[in-house]
Amino acid sequence: MSEPRGDEQTADGTEPPEAPEAPEPTAPAAEPAEPEASQQAAEDVEGPRRRARREREARREAQARATAIEEARREAKRRALGLSTQQSGAPGRGAVRGLKVLAWSVAIAVLVVGLGLVLYFTPIMSARSIEVTGLGVLPQEDVVAAAAVAPGTPLLQVDTDAVAGRVASIRRVASARVQRQYPSTLRITVVERVPVVVKDYPDGVHLFDEDGVDFATGPPPPGVPYLDTENPGPNDPATKAALKVMTSLRPEVAGQVGRISAPSVASITLTLVDGRTVVWGTTDRTEEKALKLAALLTQPGQTYDVSSPDLPTVK
Repeated sequence: MSEPRGDEQTADGTEPPEAPEAPEPTAPAAEPAEPEASQQAAEDVEGPRRRARREREARREAQARATAIEEARREAKRRALGLSTQQSGAPGRGAVRGLKVLAWSVAIAVLVVGLGLVLYFTPIMSARSIEVTGLGVLPQEDVVAAAAVAPGTPLLQVDTDAVAGRVASIRRVASARVQRQYPSTLRITVVERVPVVVKDYPDGVHLFDEDGVDFATGPPPPGVPYLDTENPGPNDPATKAALKVMTSLRPEVAGQVGRISAPSVASITLTLVDGRTVVWGTTDRTEEKALKLAALLTQPGQTYDVSSPDLPTVK
């Protein structure tokens, strides 16, 4: 069905009801009060003490923020200049302790150096006496003269190595050691050469030690055998071979040897003081030969051959 028009009437002759009018827009609701007003109201409620405390906290926060900003600015400036924070800042407790230790170390070092200078340049600790030990045949006066240390010389000025070298230059001295004994003694320890063999020369009997060094001329000591080699000396192979044999013998056997002959390193012969002969041969297996000879000499015979230690013989 079609809707009735506005100028039309209804079936009963009445006008149709008018359409309701659209509602007018209402005014917006009132906005809430501003935060400032609420804050002011809260301040009026909190009281003066709380307000003062809050203001103090606000000032402290502002001051801390300003300090942090200033420190950051200084740090940036230090980094730009190439300086570390630790170097530019005030020294901490560890740094102060380190400075104190350094100061004490410097003071002690200065004291030690000063004391050393006093001892070095003054006769407070000087060589007032020279003590020589280890002497057998060598006179002490010869050692003191070779040392050449002036009395009263500060001990720190004494060159101990140089003194030992001068003392060791004595032919009869094998080695020397020099020590400072504070406050006023210089100690010289000497090791004399010991004759192992002797050899006749036109000017007398020469003594040779275990190294083949001709260190003295004089009467042959008892029990020291004569050496028969062409060119005795520390660099002569035959001399070295003969001395190796002599130093390998047992003491009771070595005391019976009157002469050792070494025309070469391969033909060494021992002649005992009672006329018996020992054929030694080369220096191979020297220790073994020395043991076999000590046992063979208990047997009667005239010639003892240990050149072959596996088959020693007695004739």
